[in-house]
Amino acid sequence: MITHRLQWFWLAVVLLLAGCGANDTSDLQAYVRQVNARPPGPIEPLPEIEPVETFVYEDLERRDPFQSDAQSEPEELAAIDGGPAPDPNRPKEELESYPLDSLRMVGTLEQDGTRWGLIRTKDGVVHRVTVGNYMGQNHGQIATVDLDAIQLNEIVSDAPGQWRERAATVALTQ
Repeated sequence: MITHRLQWFWLAVVLLLAGCGANDTSDLQAYVRQVNARPPGPIEPLPEIEPVETFVYEDLERRDPFQSDAQSEPEELAAIDGGPAPDPNRPKEELESYPLDSLRMVGTLEQDGTRWGLIRTKDGVVHRVTVGNYMGQNHGQIATVDLDAIQLNEIVSDAPGQWRERAATVALTQ
């Protein structure tokens, strides 16, 4: 059975290769001679290039076009309002990458007179937090850790350059 299939395979290969050997290109050569015999036509002129109006940048009280506004924004916003504002130089804590409503308080722990809140992320990882830690995406700093809830003070933007504090709570879930 295998030799029969093998014979058919080799027969198909031989027939395909036999078709490749034909070198009759007389019709192609006749077409090339016909195209070469045509008289050359006129070459179309290139389109005219219109001059571009130049602009001279004068930096009289204008911002630098190569400087991003986002780089200097936090310092400027804090300076404009003078009220509460997030510290742009403070390193972010891990729980600040999660929205506050996705974090769950699952318990408390007391150690050496310090009460810790146990926070579970949506990934199932439990983190230990205490007063002064930050969590949530609105610069929320923990004010108190109670047995049934964690109280935070968030700093939210009302408008560009204007910040206000608001209270938030993460309650113990059953």
